[in-house]
Amino acid sequence: MGSIHEGHLSLIQRAVRENKEVVVSIYVNPTQFDDKDDLKKYPRNIDNDLKKLNGINNILVYTPNDSDLYNEHEKSKKYNFGDFMNIMEGKYRPDHFDGVATVVEKLFKIFTPNNAYFGEKDFQQLILIKSLVEKLNLDLSVVGCKTIREEDGLAMSSRNKLLSKKERESAGEIIKLLLKAKEMNKGSNYGQIKKMIIGHVDSIDDIDLEYFEIINLSQFLDTKETRAFIACKVGDVRLIDNISF
Repeated sequence: MGSIHEGHLSLIQRAVRENKEVVVSIYVNPTQFDDKDDLKKYPRNIDNDLKKLNGINNILVYTPNDSDLYNEHEKSKKYNFGDFMNIMEGKYRPDHFDGVATVVEKLFKIFTPNNAYFGEKDFQQLILIKSLVEKLNLDLSVVGCKTIREEDGLAMSSRNKLLSKKERESAGEIIKLLLKAKEMNKGSNYGQIKKMIIGHVDSIDDIDLEYFEIINLSQFLDTKETRAFIACKVGDVRLIDNISF
């Protein structure tokens, strides 16, 4: 959605390595925002984005307006992607995934790509896109890419630049919480870990926990993987992250 950082660039660079031609779409999609204030303050700097993409060969940059993708008063489609989409982000951000799926379906139909690249930071979104491709019966591979992090471990996000200096320091504690949970997983049950993490969050300035979950993904997906997920407000900025156990 723009405000391009090293995480985005890593997706683009991988796509360029693995494909002859690459489309980079930059678009802040209004239908996936349940909070109008969040949509309004989401960071945008298309000139700076284009400068960062300058020099990358074999890419086409698509920067549509709302009217290019949506008819007047058009709303997002309604999808059913199963139980995994009804928890965490699906629970706390009503209609968010419908908005994501709506715009991604439009982009897939415009460009008919062979491969599409999405980051694991938005893990539920990654799974949603894979489900969407199955539902639409598209001949398309969805490639999940590792989360790119700042020096202190904070997952790169366009929203990070909205943090004050003090809030940014607090945000650096998020990855420490996830790593502590991973360490505790060797000898504690999920309930004990969750209680400890929630208690620790209360001692960190500026952080308001929305959810912390440890999920054995085998109950939802064809995998034996377990991941810890977190969403919190740091000041007024909402951040999410996850790691694999």
